[in-house]
Amino acid sequence: MHSLKIILMLILISVIASCSHTNTKVNFDVNPNVDIKEAKTFAWLKESKAIHLSVGFNPIIKARIEEAIESEMLIKGYKIISDPRLADLALTYSIGSREKINIESYPSYYQAGFGWGHRYYGGYMATETHVRKYTQGELAIDVYDVKTKQPAWHGWATRKITNNDKENVDSLIQTIVSQTLASF
Repeated sequence: MHSLKIILMLILISVIASCSHTNTKVNFDVNPNVDIKEAKTFAWLKESKAIHLSVGFNPIIKARIEEAIESEMLIKGYKIISDPRLADLALTYSIGSREKINIESYPSYYQAGFGWGHRYYGGYMATETHVRKYTQGELAIDVYDVKTKQPAWHGWATRKITNNDKENVDSLIQTIVSQTLASF
C-alpha cells in the first residue's frame, strides 16, 4: 500500500511538471545527409555568435543565452574551442519576439424570464469576444558540420512570455535552451 502511494505521488508530480511547460513549443529538424556522430568539439560560427537579434536586444540577456548554450553543449560532452575552422561543429542562434493578439469568440446564451404583465419570453443568443495581447518569443539554434559546411541540425522553441517569465529571466533562458537542445 505504501509503494502504491509513492507511485501515485510520482505520477502526480510528473503530470504537474509536464503541465508547467505546456506554454513552450519545441521542435527540431535534422539534415539526414550530414553525419555528426563522431563530432567532439564545437565553436561559435562567427564572433558575434548570434546570427540575428531583434533591434535593441538586451546585451546582458544575449550573454546569458550564449552561456546557457555553451553549458548545455558541455553537459552533452562536447568541448568548446575558439577557432571554428578547427572545430567539428559550428553553432549560431537567433532570437526574437513579436507582439501577438489572441481573439476568442464564442456564443453565449442569455436567459430571460417573465416580463411585467407579459407572458414568458425566452432567451437570446449573443457572442462574447475576448481580446488578449501577448508577446511571443522564439529561440532558434543552428548546428553546422564544419567539414562539409552544411547545416546539420536546427532546433527552435516558441513561448508566450508571461510576467513571471520576465521576472525570472535566468530560469527561463536555462529552461528554453535545455528544452531546445534536448533533442540534439
